[in-house]
Amino acid sequence: MNEAIRPGSGTPPQAQEAPELSVIVPTFNERDNVTVLYRRLEATLANVAWEVVFVDDNSPDGTWDVVRALAQRDNRVRCVRRIGRRGLSGACIEGILASSAPYVAVIDADLQHDETQLPKMLLLLASDQADLVVGSRYIEGYKSEGFNKQRAGASALATELARKALRVEIADPMSGFFMVRRDRFEELAPKLSVHGFKILLDLVASANGGLRAVEIPYTFGERQHGESKLDSMVALDFLGLVLAKFTNDAVSLRFILFAMVGGIGLVVHLTTLFIALQLFKAPFAEAQAAGAVVAMTSNFVLNNFLTYRDQRLKGFALLRGLIAFYIVCSVGLLANVGVAFSVYDQEPIWWLAGMAGALMGVVWNYAMSGLFVWRKK
Repeated sequence: MNEAIRPGSGTPPQAQEAPELSVIVPTFNERDNVTVLYRRLEATLANVAWEVVFVDDNSPDGTWDVVRALAQRDNRVRCVRRIGRRGLSGACIEGILASSAPYVAVIDADLQHDETQLPKMLLLLASDQADLVVGSRYIEGYKSEGFNKQRAGASALATELARKALRVEIADPMSGFFMVRRDRFEELAPKLSVHGFKILLDLVASANGGLRAVEIPYTFGERQHGESKLDSMVALDFLGLVLAKFTNDAVSLRFILFAMVGGIGLVVHLTTLFIALQLFKAPFAEAQAAGAVVAMTSNFVLNNFLTYRDQRLKGFALLRGLIAFYIVCSVGLLANVGVAFSVYDQEPIWWLAGMAGALMGVVWNYAMSGLFVWRKK
Protein backbone atom coordinates (compact mmCIF):
# COMPACT_ATOMS: atom_id res chain seq x y z
CA MET A 1 0.00 0.00 0.00
CA ASN A 2 1.39 3.36 -0.98
CA GLU A 3 2.10 5.76 1.84
CA ALA A 4 0.25 9.07 1.57
CA ILE A 5 2.46 12.01 0.72
CA ARG A 6 2.32 14.53 3.53
CA PRO A 7 3.61 18.11 3.56
CA GLY A 8 7.17 18.12 4.74
CA SER A 9 7.82 14.49 3.91
CA GLY A 10 10.78 13.70 1.69
CA THR A 11 13.76 15.85 0.87
CA PRO A 12 13.01 19.12 -0.90
CA PRO A 13 14.97 19.83 -4.07
CA GLN A 14 18.10 21.88 -3.62
CA ALA A 15 17.22 25.57 -3.65
CA GLN A 16 18.85 27.56 -6.38
CA GLU A 17 20.41 30.94 -5.77
CA ALA A 18 17.75 33.58 -6.30
CA PRO A 19 18.59 35.95 -9.16
CA GLU A 20 19.75 39.43 -8.26
CA LEU A 21 19.27 40.74 -11.78
CA SER A 22 16.63 39.99 -14.41
CA VAL A 23 17.46 40.97 -17.98
CA ILE A 24 14.38 41.56 -20.16
CA VAL A 25 14.85 41.18 -23.92
CA PRO A 26 11.88 41.98 -26.20
CA THR A 27 12.23 40.14 -29.51
CA PHE A 28 10.67 39.96 -32.94
CA ASN A 29 12.47 38.07 -35.71
CA GLU A 30 15.77 37.89 -33.81
CA ARG A 31 16.54 34.15 -34.02
CA ASP A 32 20.10 34.81 -35.23
CA ASN A 33 20.84 37.16 -32.31
CA VAL A 34 19.41 35.56 -29.18
CA THR A 35 22.07 32.87 -28.75
CA VAL A 36 24.86 35.42 -29.25
CA LEU A 37 23.27 37.73 -26.68
CA TYR A 38 22.84 34.86 -24.21
CA ARG A 39 26.54 33.99 -24.48
CA ARG A 40 27.51 37.62 -24.00
CA LEU A 41 25.33 37.88 -20.89
CA GLU A 42 26.81 34.65 -19.55
CA ALA A 43 30.33 36.09 -19.92
CA THR A 44 29.51 39.58 -18.63
CA LEU A 45 27.45 38.47 -15.62
CA ALA A 46 29.73 35.63 -14.51
CA ASN A 47 29.85 37.02 -10.96
CA VAL A 48 26.15 37.91 -10.74
CA ALA A 49 23.10 35.74 -10.02
CA TRP A 50 21.00 36.51 -13.07
CA GLU A 51 18.17 35.39 -15.31
CA VAL A 52 17.12 36.48 -18.79
CA VAL A 53 13.51 36.70 -19.94
CA PHE A 54 13.01 36.84 -23.71
CA VAL A 55 9.57 38.23 -24.54
CA ASP A 56 8.80 37.24 -28.12
CA ASP A 57 5.85 38.55 -30.15
CA ASN A 58 5.31 35.21 -31.90
CA SER A 59 8.12 35.85 -34.39
CA PRO A 60 7.54 34.31 -37.85
CA ASP A 61 11.23 33.31 -37.91
CA GLY A 62 10.77 31.12 -34.81
CA THR A 63 12.83 33.20 -32.37
CA TRP A 64 10.79 31.72 -29.54
CA ASP A 65 11.84 28.20 -30.55
CA VAL A 66 15.54 29.12 -30.32
CA VAL A 67 14.98 30.66 -26.89
CA ARG A 68 13.10 27.59 -25.73
CA ALA A 69 16.05 25.41 -26.75
CA LEU A 70 18.35 27.64 -24.70
CA ALA A 71 15.98 27.38 -21.74
CA GLN A 72 16.14 23.60 -21.86
CA ARG A 73 19.90 23.77 -21.36
CA ASP A 74 20.01 26.65 -18.87
CA ASN A 75 17.21 27.31 -16.38
CA ARG A 76 18.30 30.94 -16.11
CA VAL A 77 16.72 31.45 -19.54
CA ARG A 78 12.99 31.94 -19.88
CA CYS A 79 10.68 32.57 -22.82
CA VAL A 80 7.40 34.49 -22.80
CA ARG A 81 5.72 33.94 -26.17
CA ARG A 82 2.96 36.47 -26.83
CA ILE A 83 0.23 35.64 -29.32
CA GLY A 84 -2.18 38.30 -30.53
CA ARG A 85 -0.18 41.11 -28.92
CA ARG A 86 2.51 43.35 -30.37
CA GLY A 87 4.53 46.30 -29.14
CA LEU A 88 7.84 46.94 -27.46
CA SER A 89 6.44 48.68 -24.38
CA GLY A 90 3.92 45.95 -23.66
CA ALA A 91 6.59 43.29 -24.07
CA CYS A 92 8.89 45.06 -21.61
CA ILE A 93 6.12 45.49 -19.04
CA GLU A 94 5.06 41.84 -19.25
CA GLY A 95 8.66 40.66 -19.07
CA ILE A 96 9.50 42.76 -16.03
CA LEU A 97 6.37 41.71 -14.16
CA ALA A 98 7.09 38.06 -15.02
CA SER A 99 10.64 38.24 -13.65
CA SER A 100 11.73 37.76 -10.05
CA ALA A 101 14.91 39.75 -9.30
CA PRO A 102 15.00 43.01 -7.30
CA TYR A 103 16.77 44.76 -10.19
CA VAL A 104 15.60 44.61 -13.81
CA ALA A 105 17.39 45.62 -17.01
CA VAL A 106 15.91 46.14 -20.47
CA ILE A 107 18.17 45.54 -23.45
CA ASP A 108 17.50 45.04 -27.17
CA ALA A 109 18.18 41.73 -28.87
CA ASP A 110 19.84 43.36 -31.87
CA LEU A 111 23.27 43.40 -30.14
CA GLN A 112 23.57 47.19 -30.46
CA HIS A 113 23.39 47.86 -26.73
CA ASP A 114 26.52 47.36 -24.65
CA GLU A 115 25.83 44.51 -22.22
CA THR A 116 29.26 45.02 -20.57
CA GLN A 117 27.75 48.04 -18.78
CA LEU A 118 25.24 45.88 -16.89
CA PRO A 119 27.50 45.18 -13.84
CA LYS A 120 28.19 48.91 -13.48
CA MET A 121 24.48 49.70 -13.71
CA LEU A 122 23.68 47.01 -11.14
CA LEU A 123 26.28 48.38 -8.72
CA LEU A 124 24.73 51.86 -8.90
CA LEU A 125 21.30 50.48 -8.02
CA ALA A 126 22.46 47.98 -5.40
CA SER A 127 24.47 50.68 -3.60
CA ASP A 128 21.32 52.85 -3.49
CA GLN A 129 22.85 55.61 -5.57
CA ALA A 130 19.92 55.55 -7.99
CA ASP A 131 16.49 54.09 -8.72
CA LEU A 132 17.10 54.12 -12.46
CA VAL A 133 20.27 53.84 -14.55
CA VAL A 134 20.08 54.79 -18.22
CA GLY A 135 22.49 53.94 -21.02
CA SER A 136 22.64 57.40 -22.58
CA ARG A 137 23.58 58.58 -26.07
CA TYR A 138 23.78 62.23 -25.07
CA ILE A 139 26.50 62.40 -22.44
CA GLU A 140 30.27 62.48 -22.69
CA GLY A 141 31.84 59.12 -23.42
CA TYR A 142 29.10 57.76 -25.69
CA LYS A 143 30.26 56.14 -28.93
CA SER A 144 28.22 55.04 -31.92
CA GLU A 145 29.07 52.36 -34.45
CA GLY A 146 25.59 51.74 -35.83
CA PHE A 147 23.52 54.94 -35.61
CA ASN A 148 23.09 56.57 -39.02
CA LYS A 149 22.71 60.35 -39.33
CA GLN A 150 19.04 60.24 -40.30
CA ARG A 151 18.08 58.06 -37.34
CA ALA A 152 20.30 60.08 -35.00
CA GLY A 153 18.67 63.33 -36.12
CA ALA A 154 15.16 61.98 -35.65
CA SER A 155 16.07 60.63 -32.21
CA ALA A 156 17.59 63.95 -31.13
CA LEU A 157 14.48 65.86 -32.28
CA ALA A 158 12.15 63.46 -30.46
CA THR A 159 14.31 63.66 -27.33
CA GLU A 160 14.19 67.46 -27.30
CA LEU A 161 10.43 67.46 -27.81
CA ALA A 162 9.88 64.95 -25.02
CA ARG A 163 12.11 66.83 -22.58
CA LYS A 164 10.40 70.17 -23.19
CA ALA A 165 6.82 68.96 -23.42
CA LEU A 166 6.97 66.58 -20.45
CA ARG A 167 9.72 68.32 -18.45
CA VAL A 168 11.76 65.15 -18.35
CA GLU A 169 15.15 65.83 -16.79
CA ILE A 170 17.28 62.97 -18.13
CA ALA A 171 19.33 63.58 -21.27
CA ASP A 172 18.17 60.48 -23.17
CA PRO A 173 14.56 59.54 -22.33
CA MET A 174 14.34 57.74 -25.69
CA SER A 175 16.96 55.15 -24.75
CA GLY A 176 15.99 51.49 -24.94
CA PHE A 177 18.80 50.41 -22.59
CA PHE A 178 18.22 50.90 -18.87
CA MET A 179 18.03 49.23 -15.46
CA VAL A 180 15.50 49.97 -12.72
CA ARG A 181 14.64 48.86 -9.20
CA ARG A 182 11.76 46.40 -9.32
CA ASP A 183 9.87 47.98 -6.42
CA ARG A 184 9.88 51.41 -8.09
CA PHE A 185 8.80 49.93 -11.42
CA GLU A 186 5.89 48.08 -9.86
CA GLU A 187 4.70 51.30 -8.22
CA LEU A 188 4.54 52.95 -11.64
CA ALA A 189 3.39 49.98 -13.73
CA PRO A 190 -0.37 50.76 -13.49
CA LYS A 191 0.28 54.15 -15.11
CA LEU A 192 2.25 52.80 -18.07
CA SER A 193 0.89 52.25 -21.57
CA VAL A 194 1.32 48.81 -23.13
CA HIS A 195 1.31 50.44 -26.58
CA GLY A 196 4.18 52.10 -28.34
CA PHE A 197 7.95 51.82 -28.31
CA LYS A 198 9.25 54.26 -25.71
CA ILE A 199 8.89 52.51 -22.37
CA LEU A 200 11.62 54.57 -20.68
CA LEU A 201 9.99 57.89 -21.61
CA ASP A 202 6.68 56.59 -20.29
CA LEU A 203 8.34 55.39 -17.08
CA VAL A 204 10.15 58.67 -16.37
CA ALA A 205 7.17 60.86 -17.31
CA SER A 206 4.83 58.79 -15.13
CA ALA A 207 7.19 59.19 -12.16
CA ASN A 208 6.90 63.01 -12.32
CA GLY A 209 10.46 63.48 -11.11
CA GLY A 210 10.18 60.77 -8.46
CA LEU A 211 12.95 58.54 -9.81
CA ARG A 212 16.59 59.15 -8.91
CA ALA A 213 18.24 58.66 -12.28
CA VAL A 214 21.89 58.23 -13.26
CA GLU A 215 23.03 58.17 -16.89
CA ILE A 216 26.12 56.38 -18.12
CA PRO A 217 27.69 56.39 -21.60
CA TYR A 218 28.00 53.25 -23.69
CA THR A 219 29.02 52.13 -27.17
CA PHE A 220 26.11 51.72 -29.58
CA GLY A 221 27.08 48.83 -31.85
CA GLU A 222 26.08 47.80 -35.35
CA ARG A 223 23.09 45.53 -35.89
CA GLN A 224 24.33 42.03 -36.71
CA HIS A 225 21.22 40.28 -38.01
CA GLY A 226 17.51 40.89 -38.50
CA GLU A 227 15.86 44.23 -39.09
CA SER A 228 14.82 47.22 -37.03
CA LYS A 229 11.45 46.98 -35.24
CA LEU A 230 10.76 50.64 -35.97
CA ASP A 231 8.52 51.55 -38.88
CA SER A 232 7.34 54.73 -40.53
CA MET A 233 4.41 55.14 -38.12
CA VAL A 234 6.49 55.23 -34.94
CA ALA A 235 6.55 59.05 -35.15
CA LEU A 236 2.77 59.17 -34.68
CA ASP A 237 3.06 56.56 -31.96
CA PHE A 238 5.61 58.74 -30.16
CA LEU A 239 3.50 61.90 -30.50
CA GLY A 240 0.54 59.99 -29.08
CA LEU A 241 2.55 59.00 -26.02
CA VAL A 242 3.72 62.59 -25.48
CA LEU A 243 0.14 63.85 -25.68
CA ALA A 244 -1.10 61.15 -23.30
CA LYS A 245 1.52 62.06 -20.70
CA PHE A 246 1.02 65.78 -21.30
CA THR A 247 -2.63 65.32 -20.28
CA ASN A 248 -1.59 63.28 -17.21
CA ASP A 249 -3.12 60.16 -18.77
CA ALA A 250 -6.59 61.72 -18.79
CA VAL A 251 -7.15 59.74 -21.97
CA SER A 252 -5.44 56.58 -23.12
CA LEU A 253 -2.63 56.46 -25.64
CA ARG A 254 -4.75 54.24 -27.90
CA PHE A 255 -7.59 56.77 -27.91
CA ILE A 256 -5.17 59.59 -28.73
CA LEU A 257 -3.76 57.58 -31.63
CA PHE A 258 -7.31 56.84 -32.78
CA ALA A 259 -8.12 60.55 -32.60
CA MET A 260 -4.92 61.47 -34.47
CA VAL A 261 -5.88 59.05 -37.22
CA GLY A 262 -9.34 60.61 -37.11
CA GLY A 263 -7.71 63.99 -37.70
CA ILE A 264 -6.10 62.64 -40.84
CA GLY A 265 -9.47 61.17 -41.79
CA LEU A 266 -11.04 64.57 -41.35
CA VAL A 267 -8.67 66.01 -43.98
CA VAL A 268 -9.55 63.10 -46.28
CA HIS A 269 -13.24 63.67 -45.60
CA LEU A 270 -13.15 67.39 -46.34
CA THR A 271 -11.04 66.86 -49.47
CA THR A 272 -13.50 64.29 -50.80
CA LEU A 273 -16.43 66.54 -49.92
CA PHE A 274 -14.85 69.47 -51.75
CA ILE A 275 -14.15 67.38 -54.86
CA ALA A 276 -17.68 65.96 -54.88
CA LEU A 277 -19.28 69.39 -54.51
CA GLN A 278 -17.02 71.41 -56.79
CA LEU A 279 -16.03 68.95 -59.52
CA PHE A 280 -18.98 66.55 -59.65
CA LYS A 281 -21.67 69.04 -58.55
CA ALA A 282 -23.19 66.41 -56.29
CA PRO A 283 -25.98 67.35 -53.84
CA PHE A 284 -24.57 68.06 -50.40
CA ALA A 285 -26.07 65.01 -48.65
CA GLU A 286 -24.60 62.60 -51.20
CA ALA A 287 -21.25 64.41 -51.19
CA GLN A 288 -21.12 64.27 -47.41
CA ALA A 289 -21.91 60.55 -47.42
CA ALA A 290 -19.15 59.91 -49.98
CA GLY A 291 -16.68 61.87 -47.90
CA ALA A 292 -17.63 59.87 -44.83
CA VAL A 293 -17.18 56.49 -46.59
CA VAL A 294 -13.77 57.43 -48.02
CA ALA A 295 -12.66 58.76 -44.63
CA MET A 296 -13.87 55.62 -42.87
CA THR A 297 -11.84 53.47 -45.26
CA SER A 298 -8.66 55.49 -44.73
CA ASN A 299 -9.24 55.49 -40.96
CA PHE A 300 -9.58 51.73 -40.93
CA VAL A 301 -6.32 51.23 -42.82
CA LEU A 302 -4.36 53.64 -40.59
CA ASN A 303 -5.85 52.32 -37.36
CA ASN A 304 -5.02 48.78 -38.37
CA PHE A 305 -1.45 49.84 -39.12
CA LEU A 306 -0.89 52.07 -36.08
CA THR A 307 -3.54 52.26 -33.35
CA TYR A 308 -4.19 48.52 -33.20
CA ARG A 309 -0.82 47.33 -34.43
CA ASP A 310 -0.69 44.79 -31.60
CA GLN A 311 -3.95 43.28 -32.94
CA ARG A 312 -3.25 43.98 -36.62
CA LEU A 313 -5.64 42.23 -39.01
CA LYS A 314 -4.21 40.38 -42.01
CA GLY A 315 -5.44 38.33 -44.92
CA PHE A 316 -9.15 37.53 -44.92
CA ALA A 317 -9.48 39.01 -41.44
CA LEU A 318 -8.56 42.38 -42.94
CA LEU A 319 -11.53 42.33 -45.29
CA ARG A 320 -13.82 41.02 -42.58
CA GLY A 321 -12.58 43.75 -40.26
CA LEU A 322 -13.24 46.45 -42.86
CA ILE A 323 -16.81 45.21 -43.30
CA ALA A 324 -17.28 45.14 -39.52
CA PHE A 325 -15.84 48.65 -39.33
CA TYR A 326 -18.41 49.88 -41.85
CA ILE A 327 -21.24 48.19 -39.95
CA VAL A 328 -20.38 49.43 -36.45
CA CYS A 329 -19.80 52.93 -37.78
CA SER A 330 -23.06 53.01 -39.72
CA VAL A 331 -24.94 54.60 -36.84
CA GLY A 332 -22.21 57.21 -36.56
CA LEU A 333 -22.41 57.73 -40.32
CA LEU A 334 -26.15 58.39 -40.16
CA ALA A 335 -25.61 60.86 -37.33
CA ASN A 336 -22.68 62.33 -39.28
CA VAL A 337 -24.77 63.03 -42.37
CA GLY A 338 -27.78 64.19 -40.36
CA VAL A 339 -25.84 66.65 -38.24
CA ALA A 340 -23.83 67.96 -41.19
CA PHE A 341 -26.95 68.44 -43.33
CA SER A 342 -28.68 70.23 -40.45
CA VAL A 343 -25.72 72.57 -39.96
CA TYR A 344 -25.43 73.19 -43.70
CA ASP A 345 -29.15 73.95 -43.89
CA GLN A 346 -28.76 76.54 -41.13
CA GLU A 347 -25.46 77.97 -42.37
CA PRO A 348 -24.29 76.83 -45.83
CA ILE A 349 -20.58 76.70 -45.04
CA TRP A 350 -19.45 73.36 -46.46
CA TRP A 351 -16.32 72.85 -44.33
CA LEU A 352 -18.07 73.75 -41.06
CA ALA A 353 -20.93 71.38 -41.76
CA GLY A 354 -18.54 68.64 -42.81
CA MET A 355 -16.44 69.03 -39.67
CA ALA A 356 -19.48 68.99 -37.38
CA GLY A 357 -20.72 65.77 -38.93
CA ALA A 358 -17.30 64.08 -38.88
CA LEU A 359 -16.69 64.86 -35.21
CA MET A 360 -20.07 63.45 -34.24
CA GLY A 361 -19.00 59.85 -34.78
CA VAL A 362 -15.53 59.80 -33.20
CA VAL A 363 -16.39 58.46 -29.75
CA TRP A 364 -18.88 55.96 -31.16
CA ASN A 365 -16.39 54.68 -33.71
CA TYR A 366 -13.67 54.24 -31.09
CA ALA A 367 -15.89 52.36 -28.64
CA MET A 368 -17.40 50.07 -31.24
CA SER A 369 -14.07 49.41 -32.99
CA GLY A 370 -12.57 48.03 -29.79
CA LEU A 371 -15.59 45.81 -29.23
CA PHE A 372 -16.24 44.41 -32.70
CA VAL A 373 -13.37 45.09 -35.12
CA TRP A 374 -10.06 44.74 -33.25
CA ARG A 375 -11.41 42.69 -30.37
CA LYS A 376 -8.91 40.57 -28.47
CA LYS A 377 -9.30 36.86 -28.91
